Formats: sequence, C-alpha cells, structure tokens
Amino acid sequence: MKDRLVTPGYCFIIAANFLLYFGFWLLIPVLPFYLSEIFHAGNSTIGIILSCYTVAALCIRPFSGYLLDTFARKPLYILAYFIFMTMFAGYIIAGSLSLFILFRVIHGISFGMVTVSGNTVVIDIMPSSRRGEGLGYFGMSNNIAMAVGPMSGLFLHDAGMSYPVIFGSALGSCIMGLLCASFVKTPYKPPVQREAISLDRFILLKGIPAGISLLLLSIPYGMTTNYVAMYAKQIGINVTTGYFFTFMAIGMAISRIFSGKIVDRGKITQVISAALYLVIFSFFLLSACAYIIKLNNMLCTVAFFIVSLFLGIGFGTMFPAYNTLFVNLAPNSKRGTATSTYLTSWDVGIGIGMLAGGYIADISTFDKAYLFGACLTIFSALYFNLKVAPHYHKNKLR
Repeated sequence: MKDRLVTPGYCFIIAANFLLYFGFWLLIPVLPFYLSEIFHAGNSTIGIILSCYTVAALCIRPFSGYLLDTFARKPLYILAYFIFMTMFAGYIIAGSLSLFILFRVIHGISFGMVTVSGNTVVIDIMPSSRRGEGLGYFGMSNNIAMAVGPMSGLFLHDAGMSYPVIFGSALGSCIMGLLCASFVKTPYKPPVQREAISLDRFILLKGIPAGISLLLLSIPYGMTTNYVAMYAKQIGINVTTGYFFTFMAIGMAISRIFSGKIVDRGKITQVISAALYLVIFSFFLLSACAYIIKLNNMLCTVAFFIVSLFLGIGFGTMFPAYNTLFVNLAPNSKRGTATSTYLTSWDVGIGIGMLAGGYIADISTFDKAYLFGACLTIFSALYFNLKVAPHYHKNKLR
C-alpha cells in the first residue's frame, strides 16, 4: 500500500490537469485564425503576440520554483489556477489588440505558475519508487487534452461558432478543473529555513546542459503546435487538421504504456536518446510534405498523419524521462526548482518556435521553418549523447 500510485488525490490532480490543458489546447490552433480574422494581423505579428504568452510564462518559471520550495504548495497551485481560469473571460471582453496582449501576458504568467506547481504537487503525492510511471500517467492527461482540445476548437471554428463561444468553452473547462484541484490533499510540508537568495534557488544549475538539449527540441515543437493547421492549408492538405493533434495524442498515449516503467528501471538517457531519432525523422518528413503533395495528395495525407503519430510517440517517451532526469539531479528541497528549470527550458524553445515559425513563414514558407526545426533536432541529439548523458550519470543523486 505504501507504493500505491492511484489515490483520490492523484485522480483529482490528473482531472484538474486534463481540464486545464483542455482549455489551453482548445485555443492553440484557433488563436492564429482569431488574430488574423478579427485584428488582421500578419504571420510575424501573430508569432510575436502568441510568443508573449510563453515569454511571460518563462519569466515566472524560476520564481515559481523558489516559491514552491519555500511556501505551502497547494495554495499557490489554487491561486495560479484561478488566475489562469479568469483570463479566458478576459479574452471574451478584449475589444482591442493591446488589451488582448495584456490578457495574454497575464495568462502566460499564471500558466507558468500553475504548471510548475501542478507538476511539483503531483510528485509530492506519489511514491518515489513509481515516479516515472506516475509522471507518465499524469502527462497522459495532457495528451488526452491534446487529442480532443485542438480538434474541438477547430470544429467549433469551422462550424461558424463565434470566438466568445470558443473562449467560453475553455473557461467552463477550467472552472471544473479548479473544483477538482481544490479536492487534492497534499502532505504536510514543514517550514523551511529560507536560504540566501542565489542563482541556484531559481535555476537548477546542474540541469542547464539537459535544458539546452530540451530547448532545441521545443523550437520545432512550438512551430508545429501553433502553425501546423496554417501549414496544411498553405500546401493544400484537405483534411481536418484537428486530427493531427489527435494522432499525436494517440502516439503519446502509446508511449506512456512503456516509457514510464523503463524510466523507473533507470534507463532514462537510453529512453531519451532512442526517442530523439524518431523525432528527427518526423520533422524532416513534415517539411517534406510540401513536396510530397505535388506527387500524390493521398500519400502526403498519410505522411502528414504518420508525422503526428511518430511525434506523439517520440515526445511522449521523452517528457517523463526528461522530467525525471531534472528531478534526479536535485535534492528534495529543490524539487520545485528542478521542475521549474525543466519547464523553463521547454518554454524558451516554444517561444522561439512561435517567433521563428511566423518570421520564416513570412519571408519564405512554413516547410522551410520545419526544415530549420528538423536541423535543430539533430544538434539536440548530438549534444544530448555527447554532453548531457555523461553529465547526468556523473551528477545524479538517485
């Protein structure tokens, strides 16, 4: 019973996480169309506006880790969740682009805090012997949200639903999620002696090499989640692009079946290294879709969804492994800082991906943006195998 993973608290936090990410993913493929149709923004402008969210989340990440390691975690989690939820209502009333950007920045700050606190709280309430498996199932709630969120958002948009209705749907999801989060019971955290403010209280210094590798991976990932629907439209793939996210989520769900258990057996770097090769192939194939469609439309459609499935398997395998890697490099007193560093690295790349994807598409085409991203994944794989893996095995604490 000591190593029991499925408890009421664990189920509630998974539900809360799913509902939060459902609201998040519902808007991801819709916002570029919203900014283009309502505010007549170009691709570069859309990239800058969308990246404000990630930059804001990035700015709060290091501080959120410090706060979570110093104060009670659940109140911070609930507060951040509440602010995140209310920003969907802000989008409904935003009548100008400047006001929308303001709400987007606040939304990013709250997202940065709620995701770090959620990841830290779930680690607190699960047995350490099943951490990789537990984080895998926790991450699966994101994947299921990824499967139904973007598809739901695009379905509502294509069905002619107004943007306030779409934003209201995301708001309703997060209201239910906040209720679930309030039922999570966390273990007692004794007061800690506050250490002197220093860089390693905000960033896990031993995690920087892994963070660089993760950052390079998240750049093309950010391009994909934000622009793949526009890319498909640009090259002429006549399918419901919401299914791209569904296949990606299916791939992630498949990976969760085995990846977490392998990570718990200590094969963290091997799992990440194997997944990297699959991701490299996927991004090159995604870029090649612009040329494949000229040869055969059906073949391109098949390749398009193979990419989404393989990306899901690759990233789904890596997510819990990378998360566990960061946590294993930190003492328990810096668990929040480790999680913050992990998510900060990811956010930096996502923000760069949004900016770079929009900029490259403006001066060229989206397939060139994905080709650029594919090259970055090669650098990530080389750096991971030559630097990150040896550094991890030398410095891991557990």
